[in-house]
Amino acid sequence: MTQNDLIMRPITGREELDLFRRLPYVLNDELADDLDAGRRRPEWMWMALRGDRLVARLAWWARNAGDPPFILDTLDLDEAVPASERLDIGAGLLETAMAAVLPAGHHPPEYSRFIPPGWRDDEVARRVVDDRMAVLERTGARLFVERLRLEWRSGTPVPRPSGRLTFRPVGAREELVELMTRVLDGTLDAHSRAELAAMPAAAVAAEQYDSELSQYPTPRDWWRIATSAAGEPVGFVIPARNSYNPIIAYIGVLPEHRGRGHIDDLLAEGTRILAEQGVPRIRASTDVGNVPMARAFQRAGYVNFEREINMSWS
Repeated sequence: MTQNDLIMRPITGREELDLFRRLPYVLNDELADDLDAGRRRPEWMWMALRGDRLVARLAWWARNAGDPPFILDTLDLDEAVPASERLDIGAGLLETAMAAVLPAGHHPPEYSRFIPPGWRDDEVARRVVDDRMAVLERTGARLFVERLRLEWRSGTPVPRPSGRLTFRPVGAREELVELMTRVLDGTLDAHSRAELAAMPAAAVAAEQYDSELSQYPTPRDWWRIATSAAGEPVGFVIPARNSYNPIIAYIGVLPEHRGRGHIDDLLAEGTRILAEQGVPRIRASTDVGNVPMARAFQRAGYVNFEREINMSWS
């Protein structure tokens, strides 16, 4: 698309990565590997160019090669362009790219943006976040949730187990899906709550297992179920590694056992399993509104190194 002196188009291939990376963002270092792995495609990576100057860009990402776009995780604007003009350019680029990439009539993938933990108190960071949210809002997106991105770093002590719980590996798929179904009762996670509004808890749990947990390449024997002294399941923790980092992929306490501090033992177990692999860091995330979980990570020595904004088209 050409509008006056502006050209909007996808990159032609890997040879244009340097041009695409002229606008700064933390994901820039991952783009080449993502292209090689098929998690990104050149036709999903769009630019707004004024001559050879990159004034806006966006990109979608998929979990696996061959999958459709899962999330819009890159949207950047040239801060040197006047405010009103850069918002127009961003909205125009997004509308053009969505029309070309996304199937007509399908719900657009969610938008995700990593931002500094104290972004509201930093004038520059706040403007960057506000600008991108304004661009998304022009196309009908609205804020869905803000999340904490958390990190345990090598050398941080791993909390010692209390001895109240016994841990064993997860058995068959059906066992974990049944526990995941029960954990969804009373969940504070915004994504899970939205899924529960659309389908039964058992279907949500099965989908989470099949589309997320089962995709991790790390050993299943890292996954742990915690049991009480009476042998009853109390909760579970899923330490894993995604395409980028070791992570606490899922952690939950069954409703009847909540409020007794068991989350601390579960998190300590998952952290210990990954720390024993000699990893430099472990990543995790939780909604800002999930205060009990955020506090548990803090007690376990995790630091809030970033936040994440999620926006969706409802």
